[in-house]
Amino acid sequence: MSYQRATALFLFAAALAAGPNAFAAEGAAQPAQAKATLIGLNGAETGTASFTQTKHGVLIELEANGLTPGAHAVHIHSKGVCEPKDKFASAGGHFSTPDKHHGFMVPDGPHSGDMPNQFADNNGRMHATFLNTAVTLNGDHNALLGGDGTAIVIHAGVDDYKSQPAGDAGGRVACGVIKAP
Repeated sequence: MSYQRATALFLFAAALAAGPNAFAAEGAAQPAQAKATLIGLNGAETGTASFTQTKHGVLIELEANGLTPGAHAVHIHSKGVCEPKDKFASAGGHFSTPDKHHGFMVPDGPHSGDMPNQFADNNGRMHATFLNTAVTLNGDHNALLGGDGTAIVIHAGVDDYKSQPAGDAGGRVACGVIKAP
């Protein structure tokens, strides 16, 4: 391995260890962040989600337990309320502007809160990292923080990316209100 390549790999590894702000200019503001504690239908904590504003959208890191193995729809919903007694209907519909319909496979979609299906392993654990380019944490357009708030919801089944209004994804099995830390 060349000296230049070894040095580049070392610097890259050091930057990764330093975190997402390793390349920020000195004195630059920290990116906006938010968190959600996921609860299951029994009201017990079942996971967490963290949200970090990037210049390309919101980076979401999700950890959840107690799920059935396999694919699950994950969406951002329009209200920052997670009531297990109403099976998380309190979280409202998908977060979106009125002119959009659900799904990546429809001409006038997707909702801002539509995201790719994520997978729980054979032990019911989900670990996922993905970017939602249609939302921001703060601001005037598609901001997750402010207003009635928003929630991240895991559904029992998979999103087919086309059925209205929610991708035929089944019931809501976990929910977390998205809040500034």
